[in-house]
Amino acid sequence: MSNIDTFLNEMWKNYISYTPSAEKISKLFGEEVVNDHIAFRTLDLKQCNIHKQSDYLQQFGYKISGDYHFEQKKLNAIHLENIDERFPKIFLSELILGEFTPELKEFFVNLLSKVNLTEKDLFMGGRSWELDYDVYTKLSQESEYASWLYVWGFCPNHFTVSINHLTEYQDIKDVNAMIKENGFILNSSGGEIKGTKEELLEQSSIMADKIKVQFGSINETVPSCYYEFAKRYSDSSGKIYQGFVTTSADKIFESTNK
Repeated sequence: MSNIDTFLNEMWKNYISYTPSAEKISKLFGEEVVNDHIAFRTLDLKQCNIHKQSDYLQQFGYKISGDYHFEQKKLNAIHLENIDERFPKIFLSELILGEFTPELKEFFVNLLSKVNLTEKDLFMGGRSWELDYDVYTKLSQESEYASWLYVWGFCPNHFTVSINHLTEYQDIKDVNAMIKENGFILNSSGGEIKGTKEELLEQSSIMADKIKVQFGSINETVPSCYYEFAKRYSDSSGKIYQGFVTTSADKIFESTNK
């Protein structure tokens, strides 16, 4: 198996470079934080879709363990689990371009046709094209996900604190209270806590950091990425649930809204 620790550490360094709040919050826990999952965004094009990504992850011991559809956001997604349970799950989602206007689809087809991507670039290649603020604004009117991808390209969208592995906190309400006490804003779409014990997964997240980005000759402040918190519960067989709940994830996606 390839060196997964190096790969995951590189992802974290990449992520906190444009999500400084995540590093600050991880230190607030005062203990080693275990990642529940890491998430990525992409497009359903042959050179960068979720199955191309998942093929690359196999070398690190990952296998597909669940698939999901988000009708409102027009996304497909899968999650992967590692054969070694110590390592975080990986959640991959892709925009279904055929469900948008021909203009949006054509824009991304043309954009990606000019980019040479290695398989690793699909996780940490970032953006390799110039930005136009008018294009960003137009994309955001159709899909926040599309406009985010235009600005940030291929990179970790969020890491997730596993509350199950914390010693000081075991309740997501207490985690949320601590986060707010330290001045961070939680995503309140659908309530601060998404999901229930009955659904075997509770999630919350901060709103994405706002970062200055160069759009041609102008600087604009736009959302980057966010930090998530997850508490998992055991099913009737006593096994801790490892999947995802689409109604909850749908609201978590909105952590990058403007």
